[in-house]
Amino acid sequence: MFGIDTWRNPDYFYLLLLIPALVAWYVYRFRKSTPELLFSGLKPFDGVSPSLKTRLVHSLFVLRMLALILLVVALAGPQSISSKSNINIEGIDIVMALDVSGSMRARDFQPDRIGAAKKIATQFIDGRPNDRIGLVIFSGVAFTQAPLTLDHSVLKSLLREVKSGMIQDGTAIGDGLATAVSRLKDSKARSKVIVLLTDGVNNSGAIDPETAAELAKMYGIRVYTIGIGSYGYAPYPVQTPYGIKMQQMKVQIDEALLKRIAQETGGKYFRANNNNKLRAIFKEIDRLEKSKINVQQFRRKYELYFPFALAALLIFVVEISLRYLFFRRLP
Repeated sequence: MFGIDTWRNPDYFYLLLLIPALVAWYVYRFRKSTPELLFSGLKPFDGVSPSLKTRLVHSLFVLRMLALILLVVALAGPQSISSKSNINIEGIDIVMALDVSGSMRARDFQPDRIGAAKKIATQFIDGRPNDRIGLVIFSGVAFTQAPLTLDHSVLKSLLREVKSGMIQDGTAIGDGLATAVSRLKDSKARSKVIVLLTDGVNNSGAIDPETAAELAKMYGIRVYTIGIGSYGYAPYPVQTPYGIKMQQMKVQIDEALLKRIAQETGGKYFRANNNNKLRAIFKEIDRLEKSKINVQQFRRKYELYFPFALAALLIFVVEISLRYLFFRRLP
């Protein structure tokens, strides 16, 4: 009713323990002070109803106790709190560069490498609502699937459309990295990040990966590189006259190159050999690249004792007035 949020001096509520003692004392004193007259019978008083004074004999004590309770509440200092928060979010611009070459159809991940990468990347996007995220795909060539955007629903929709073999085959790591850099070079974000995921060795494209890494460093872009693929051999679906057959193919990831790219740009290299490891890598990147959120909170307290003190005073005045006017005893 009064919007009370806190109390300035709650210890005053201990005074309410006096109320039961005062009530007991009042009952004891009333019984002792009531005069008694002996009658042989009550028949002479048939039809005599109690007067208004008689009915309200205890009202003065009730009013005084009510005034006392309100006074204790006022002394306890009821307060309401008005708070306001100013939130300043400094987001991070992130571009995911995803290899979509034919080898990403290998089944050492579930359902395959490209499927696992898309699913876990989607979870990564969901965990970063305050960041602009873009998507670059590459194989033999590279292009931007989604520019930097805060509309993550559109981004995830475009990510779902990505599939292995949708563009010229090959592994142009340099082109993929350079395209991602071009999407971030003009960014004013506090932090600029590229997450580059590939399962192969650079074998095509017009830009050398080392050159692309130097460009990223020049623009202050940090690159996290992920090599995706099991160790040794991995099952790969091959079309035959008798349908799709699984063929064991050697996993070839240029880890030395990916490590150099990460080291040159201040990032980190990761190796994912199964779904759980890939998920853990994206969680690690999420932990390393947290948006900066500044929260300034303002609180103001409003004193609410006055209505209780005023009510106590009015009740006390009413009680005194009744005592000396309506309930006045004549000698």
